[in-house]
Amino acid sequence: MIRGAIFDIDGTLLDSLGIWEEADERYLEEQGIQAEEGLGRILYPMTLQEACAYIRRHYPVEDTQEEIISKIRKIVEVFYREQAPLKKGVAGFLSAIRAKGIPVIAATTGEKALAEAAFQRLGIETFFREILTCTGVGAGKDQPKIYEEGARLLGSRPEETLVFEDAFYALKTASDAGFLTIGVRDPYNEQDLGNILDTADFYLTDLTDFQGFWDRLEEKKGKQI
Repeated sequence: MIRGAIFDIDGTLLDSLGIWEEADERYLEEQGIQAEEGLGRILYPMTLQEACAYIRRHYPVEDTQEEIISKIRKIVEVFYREQAPLKKGVAGFLSAIRAKGIPVIAATTGEKALAEAAFQRLGIETFFREILTCTGVGAGKDQPKIYEEGARLLGSRPEETLVFEDAFYALKTASDAGFLTIGVRDPYNEQDLGNILDTADFYLTDLTDFQGFWDRLEEKKGKQI
């Protein structure tokens, strides 16, 4: 039996990973400064503090590091509150899962308030029993704590719980902890596609075909779910 589902947010439900590359460039543009080509990819692996330190070293900005952080956070906040779109098929996929009577939780490395604002604007907030954050549970997705807490709230065991993620490292964490894992395509994780395909129980290029996915899941489980 499948008794619950856990969805990542950025890159899985929302087409939002790009803002984390673009926010630094948008900040510099607001300062009248042209960013170097590929700045987003340079800064993407860094923490916000490290990225802001890089900007201060390489660009003629007058803001302090704290001011840069504040302005970049504002850019990201506006994006979630006003612009972040759903990925293709998400609303219908969530509706189909709810029709099966399966409760759903969202699990994110981001901020809960931003996720809530985006969900409310997009009309999907009622699909989720809870939004869990890595900050709230005290561990990143390189550890299974957020998935285990999600399963606890759903009242399901890992083998009864679907985990939808776009990032390889998160899929591996969930898979190693015994969850049923579904990789969801996002262009920002294409470099890890081979590892994702090797790790995930299923791989979806988008969330448009719930019935096709469900049929494959039933076939894999070898019985009616």
